[in-house]
Amino acid sequence: MENQLICIVGPTASGKTALSVALAQQRGTEIISADSMQIYRRMDVGTAKPTTEERGGVVHHLLDVCDPGTDFSVARYVEMADHCAQDILSRGKTPIVVGGTGLYLDALIDCNTFSGEETDPKLRQELNQFAETHGNAALHARLQAVDPVAAARLHPNNRKRVVRALEVYLQTGSTLDELNARNRRRAPKYRAVKLGVCPRERETLYRRIDQRVDQMLSQGLLDEIGALLNDGVLTGTAAQAIGYKEYFPYFAGQATLESCTELLKQHSRNYAKRQLTWLRRDGSIHWISYDGQTPFDEVIRRSTEILTEEGV
Repeated sequence: MENQLICIVGPTASGKTALSVALAQQRGTEIISADSMQIYRRMDVGTAKPTTEERGGVVHHLLDVCDPGTDFSVARYVEMADHCAQDILSRGKTPIVVGGTGLYLDALIDCNTFSGEETDPKLRQELNQFAETHGNAALHARLQAVDPVAAARLHPNNRKRVVRALEVYLQTGSTLDELNARNRRRAPKYRAVKLGVCPRERETLYRRIDQRVDQMLSQGLLDEIGALLNDGVLTGTAAQAIGYKEYFPYFAGQATLESCTELLKQHSRNYAKRQLTWLRRDGSIHWISYDGQTPFDEVIRRSTEILTEEGV
């Protein structure tokens, strides 16, 4: 079917990678990543980027596409992912999109251009400096002058959103609503069959998360972070990645390895909760729940069954 996608979603450490590779091997197709941190080169262990072995010979797209510290917008992701999807479809294959960044996935399916997402770091710095000097109310007044509708929605102390709205106007000459209206599609570009994979019990998921963190440490996570810090490239959005920022106090000599590791496990559990909250608002996802005794082959079988029922 034209513009058909298979999407595999779920919280961190739920088994998305293994399922996507199994289905891609079964169908002779390729995978497009929808992970906002696996796009960065040299950030492999901490982002749980699938290794060459884990990829099982399946071609993966949108891994290692930019350097840490590089600005990477939703718009850029959609542009690149859409190009990959169209190329795979043109070769008679159905792309499998997998990842935990729900915003990326939704944006690709709708193929929103998000033209206002590109940022000008200098402009953003100037607006934030204006707020520091003159106060949030003064910054909000500037927005009120050019985009009163957005200003009415945003509290003056929500500086991040006020800055964003001003950036859009100053860069495009359009208000947020005008920009969104131009970019909004009447219907999604892609038909997506979404498979959600997650342990049935929350404690099982948390145990898998803890095990993954321990595995990351054994795979050289600290060496990876140390090298990035030494080269001064772990900046911007990349520096906020879960799996990296938790160890900054350790490298600064301000906290123990054990306390930072426990913090990472807690942050990862919190992130999984947020992912599930985002995903469960989407009633179109076919959830495949499992417990510790469920054979992986059963997860694959159920996934294949759903895809067949959906005509994919």
